[in-house]
Amino acid sequence: MKIKTDEIVSVIKQEVEQFSSELEISEVGRVVEVGDGIARIYGLSKAMAGELIEFETSEGAVMGQVMNLEEDTVGAVIYGNFLSVKEGDTVKATGDLLSVPVGEGLLGRVVDPLGRALDDGPAINTNESALVDIIAPGIAARQPVHEPLQTGIKAIDAMIPIGRGQRELIIGDRKTGKTAVAIDAIINQKQYWGTDDAVVCVYVAVGQKESTVAGVVQTLKEAGAMDYTIVVIAGASDPAPMQYIAPYTGCAMGEHFMWSGKEAGKTLSNGAKYPKHVLCVYDDLSKQAVAYRQLSLLLRRPPGREAFPGDVFYLHSRLLERATKLSDENGAGSLTALPVIETQEGDVSAYIPTNVISITDGQIYLEPELFFSGVRPAINVGISVSRVGGAAQVKAMKKIAGSLRLDLAAYRELEAFAQLGTDLDKATQAQLDRGARMVELLKQPQYVPQHVTDQIISIYAGTKGFLDTVALDKVKEFEKAMLEYFQTSAKGVWDELNETKALSDDLEKKVVDALNNFKAGWNG
Repeated sequence: MKIKTDEIVSVIKQEVEQFSSELEISEVGRVVEVGDGIARIYGLSKAMAGELIEFETSEGAVMGQVMNLEEDTVGAVIYGNFLSVKEGDTVKATGDLLSVPVGEGLLGRVVDPLGRALDDGPAINTNESALVDIIAPGIAARQPVHEPLQTGIKAIDAMIPIGRGQRELIIGDRKTGKTAVAIDAIINQKQYWGTDDAVVCVYVAVGQKESTVAGVVQTLKEAGAMDYTIVVIAGASDPAPMQYIAPYTGCAMGEHFMWSGKEAGKTLSNGAKYPKHVLCVYDDLSKQAVAYRQLSLLLRRPPGREAFPGDVFYLHSRLLERATKLSDENGAGSLTALPVIETQEGDVSAYIPTNVISITDGQIYLEPELFFSGVRPAINVGISVSRVGGAAQVKAMKKIAGSLRLDLAAYRELEAFAQLGTDLDKATQAQLDRGARMVELLKQPQYVPQHVTDQIISIYAGTKGFLDTVALDKVKEFEKAMLEYFQTSAKGVWDELNETKALSDDLEKKVVDALNNFKAGWNG
């Protein structure tokens, strides 16, 4: 008699299903291949894409996530010590998706992409968790960006304004001050902490040297900014899967606060109103793309243009689309994203820069030539743009900043022309002189963000010609003394401008009078 194997297989399957329904049995597989942060597993026939799995190793349980569903095996990434995973190890399906701890307990902490503490503090125990990878809120759940997110950097707040809920790319070669711009923006949120406009900041370091990130954390501590900041680190020495997942982890931790606006009366442990505005810095997404490429090629996903898998656009778009300004019905919270991209020799037309430029709402381009010539922050005003623009500015800044951008653009054109050594007429020379003073005025030391009212006064003084007779090397000294004057003798004018954030004809006359009085008494 001939044995029919398919009948025997179906009978055994029925018996196993009946047995597993009587007992609570989780699906189990075995590792058949293991590599740099990835594993191929046989036996998890019911595994879902993105499902969390558990490797049982000699050194304890290690978590992983299913990425590829193939005919006989599943490809998975390993979160944690992949060197402890060996061929033949047992793997258990959990039926869950990857989630991380969220909530107030993370404020001031330094964590890894799985939400485990990396600082000297106690273990993270927030009693709340959130899925790492979710679909971004739809159009109906959002509203247009209209509230300014002040960075404290004059050149940005005046000419490339960022709104709450916007995605603004910081792009440039290495060592041009990209991280410094993002850290300034975080430090500047200190003025809002404890108010209804409080902003929680999430700094995600991907592929950075641990020493560099330690310096950033120290800077934030010294500035008193760690109270409202979460730092997520996947260092250069961490495996590719950790670097790949880190930005999504930071985003999930921020989204928890963004959605808190729906919960009326929710407060922090100190009694302050629960913050609903978030600023996420992803530093940097070039290194996340490299980590993802490594994973993809190890998992045998086909490489696309420039040897990157074709879904690298999806990698970044599904992260950055989660930045949003929620509608009033959803609590009106916001999540602002500042992704950082590193270019090679200023090549913004490469694959990843063009990808991220097309996803974001504008970019801040930092130019090496400006940086090395002493213009810091080294923002190229010509290429940098904000697609939200004046909608994300206070009225007074919007009124005075329009002429600033034109003045600088004209100055750059004339500067190139003047280098030819031709004789210039008085009007052209005056325009050149004012442009040079505006460039000097927009220079700003690292980690010293400026209050928006001080910025308005400085830029007003520059664009209206109050600095035209000041020597170029005295501009910073003039500005410092002028702002001190507005904090003392003209405090009433400063307070009125700070309160209204608008420059009415009456208030403008008071500002002009105060500037004239100060200039008359200044002996620089």
